[in-house]
Amino acid sequence: MDIGSATALVTGANRGLGRALAQELVARGATVYGGARQPDQVDLPGVKAIRLDITDPASVAAAAEQARDVTVLVNNAGTSTGADLLTGSWDAVRLETETHYLGTLRMIRAFAPVIEARGGGSVLNILSVLSWINLPTVGAYSAAKAAEWSMTNALRQQLAPKGIAVAGLHVGYMDTDMARDVSAPKNDPADVARAAVDGIAAGAHEIVVDDLSRQVQAGLAGGVAALYPQLG
Repeated sequence: MDIGSATALVTGANRGLGRALAQELVARGATVYGGARQPDQVDLPGVKAIRLDITDPASVAAAAEQARDVTVLVNNAGTSTGADLLTGSWDAVRLETETHYLGTLRMIRAFAPVIEARGGGSVLNILSVLSWINLPTVGAYSAAKAAEWSMTNALRQQLAPKGIAVAGLHVGYMDTDMARDVSAPKNDPADVARAAVDGIAAGAHEIVVDDLSRQVQAGLAGGVAALYPQLG
């Protein structure tokens, strides 16, 4: 795909990886919309800010009406409540699902017809290594990301005949606000953004950014014993 001729919408473009993705796309010549609940927080030169809450059907519909020229949809917006599945609040568990799974699906259902009408294009879902492995301390997030991964696999099959490539990006910790309390090594969002846009340009189905994600991906074939050795 020619990024320089693309028109992209990046959700959650006001900070972190979303901001880096929007910046990378602009640098490569794309026309870019930056979606955020508070559009005044999208301050990148060359990015057109639009109000967007992916958990609100009316907001998503309004964005799809406003951005009728989109050929690349980057589903980056997310939450991280830190809720575990047994003791976390039900509202927090619901928010993770409403955002990562249902919100992402809502965006694709709204924008797939837009992209198809423009002759095809790409959808990129920002997933996580935690879509492949679940840490109980963030069980709600991991479960929602696993659902998003499964949804990504389904939609890439459904949308391919319409000329829309669907990719999933898997990455471990990044140096963003979401991981500010994490002491483990973190990826630079700018590096992740470059890998993401390279993957879109190449038409990749899956973009695995770091060694941690590659290690966990390899462990999938080993089943529970490989992924969760503490279970014996």
